Amino acid sequence: MVTIHVCIGSACHLKGSYNVINGLQEIIKEKSLEEKVEVKAAFCLGECSKAVSVKVDDSPIYSVNKDNIKDFFNTQVVGRL
Repeated sequence: MVTIHVCIGSACHLKGSYNVINGLQEIIKEKSLEEKVEVKAAFCLGECSKAVSVKVDDSPIYSVNKDNIKDFFNTQVVGRL
């Protein structure tokens, strides 16, 4: 199981963390990966300047938004499956 942690702290919330969570959930559903990938909210990943901060398992922190979410998923998540 691949776990994607999306920060929902103040800075990330203001930059659209819930849109990122919803976008990731849509991609997971489209690709029928519900049994292989889960999305979890995290309170602070310590990289507020990268808002919205996202971490895959124990990876570095990535900055994700609505414009790069599909690219992020394909490069950082699909390769782990």
